[in-house]
Amino acid sequence: MPKTLDALKSVYLDPEVEEDLQNRLSRIEGHVRGVKRMLAEHSSCEDLLLQLSAVRSAINQATARLLENHMDTCVTDCVRAGEGEKALRHLKGALSHVIKNL
Repeated sequence: MPKTLDALKSVYLDPEVEEDLQNRLSRIEGHVRGVKRMLAEHSSCEDLLLQLSAVRSAINQATARLLENHMDTCVTDCVRAGEGEKALRHLKGALSHVIKNL
């Protein structure tokens, strides 16, 4: 019996992807703390901009990893359950938010 889109809301990240994202976010958190420390120490604007750029890059990589998993699990399962159009609408909405914030 195919799963419906509502039943698939319980589908979550693969455990290894969740762990990877937790690790990435912990590194990002530490990096941001480092940037705050640099700011308090009056580091150069150039150094601060470089570090903030690195933080943004790390966030973009985490976002890409999450999006990849979302397509591999949630969207694929919805398509298999015959709910492809609805899944694609949700994916387009998520992509729209990501792209607006690049």
